[in-house]
Amino acid sequence: MTTPDKRARWVKSSYSTNGGDCVEAAVLDGLGLIRDSKDPDGPAIGLEPEAWAQLLHCLKIGNAPRS
Repeated sequence: MTTPDKRARWVKSSYSTNGGDCVEAAVLDGLGLIRDSKDPDGPAIGLEPEAWAQLLHCLKIGNAPRS
């Protein structure tokens, strides 16, 4: 987990609705970051570049990442 960083440019999926059940993503200092859009001042999960790339690939093809 990482603490909030005001330098990150957070984005939300265009598929998100205004219901608030969304995640946001950003890339900062080489880490892929994920946070709950309802808690923008809360913690974020930081992923190293290889893990971030694997997550994005799995999301694009519709499969869960393998551990």
